[in-house]
Amino acid sequence: MERGMNRVKGPHGPVRRWRSFARPAFGRLLAAALCASAAAACSSWITPATGTEDGGTSPDAGAAAADTGDPFDVPINGVTRDLVTQFNAGDDLFDIPLREPDGLGPLYTRTACGACHQDAARGPGLVQKMTVVLTDGITPAPDQTVLAFGHTVHPLVAAGAKTPIVAPGDPSVKVSIRVGPPVLGRGYMEAILDSEIERVEAEQAARADAIHGRANRVFYASEANTDTRFHTHQKGDVVIGRFGVKARIATLDDFTADALQGDMGITSPLRPEEIVNPDGLTDDLKPGVDATMGELNARAMYMRLIAIPRRKDSGSGAAAFTAAKCGVCHVPSMKTRADYPIGLLANIDAPVYTDLLLHDMGPGLADGSADGVDGAAHSREWRTAPLIGLRFDKAYMHDSRARTIHDAILAHDSPGSQATESVQLYNALPAADHAALLDFVGSL
Repeated sequence: MERGMNRVKGPHGPVRRWRSFARPAFGRLLAAALCASAAAACSSWITPATGTEDGGTSPDAGAAAADTGDPFDVPINGVTRDLVTQFNAGDDLFDIPLREPDGLGPLYTRTACGACHQDAARGPGLVQKMTVVLTDGITPAPDQTVLAFGHTVHPLVAAGAKTPIVAPGDPSVKVSIRVGPPVLGRGYMEAILDSEIERVEAEQAARADAIHGRANRVFYASEANTDTRFHTHQKGDVVIGRFGVKARIATLDDFTADALQGDMGITSPLRPEEIVNPDGLTDDLKPGVDATMGELNARAMYMRLIAIPRRKDSGSGAAAFTAAKCGVCHVPSMKTRADYPIGLLANIDAPVYTDLLLHDMGPGLADGSADGVDGAAHSREWRTAPLIGLRFDKAYMHDSRARTIHDAILAHDSPGSQATESVQLYNALPAADHAALLDFVGSL
């Protein structure tokens, strides 16, 4: 029985208005997801009937739009009935709380994807990271062996496990938090050409100021996906990361597999092994791989299909944004692949407001993360956050330290930060332009 959820009727069928679940009829949802996945796999190209390039709401979500006035967590405008079905099926799986019979554990942090990305937005769930640091509190120590089971806290146990992974009582161990980021508009980000990221990287390298971002080139950590429409990466391939606060993950299916395994203890064909744990357990109460390829891909497809929320025009705010050099890193748009399988996202200028590059943000934001934990990213480096749906957030920055957009901008300023000049330019703006910039960013 689904609780607290209504569906609204559109020309292509029902679309969810609210998503708050107890334990839905899992067999029915799973069948829907697998059917949608199988239908998608039969076609090498997903072609929408109509649509626009810049997100919005699906025609199916019209009643929800009228009801809320500012809809989010809805499909890209103009998608087909088949894609709406896939969106809904993946969304259901995304929000389902998983239990021990589903393969939860042996260690876990949350029981559902939606616990860290509620309604596709920010948080409320978070993860804690650990690093052994030097006396300055931010530089990773060469010796990280005290963290025998990795750099992530896994506080909860299930399936016979007795020992969680928590920070040791060692004053040299720094613990930081990362709040679950929004997943709005992530299909646009996945569709961006690698060559576009490299183009912006090269342009910034040639700048005379301090802004010199770099791509996080990482080793693809998952097994190959049998659905090769979106990519053909093999384990060990060098790829350009774009997801995660330090851009350590390149694709949304890998993002899904990584979260299932690391946050919920749910193995999949892409990540078939349990994480190493103090009790030495190699399985849980569901023998073998926990989630099917269809279930994993359904969740990834849901994220690919989430629209960028509607934006309002703000001429003076956009001009101030440019004048303060915000747009050098928060690049307003980047070109997508012509062959991206979701046709509405192919060969467009994706309005993502990020360069997907790592930037040195100085010691003020450094988390001490050891080299290799987040690919090539260092302690002081963070990927430029996409400015998508900020008006739905109640806090900002990777750890929610900033309660306002103004505070978030000021947090970019730290000795040696590539954003210091931009913050200075922001502070020097006339009062009207200052207010217009904040209104503009808040509307994205």
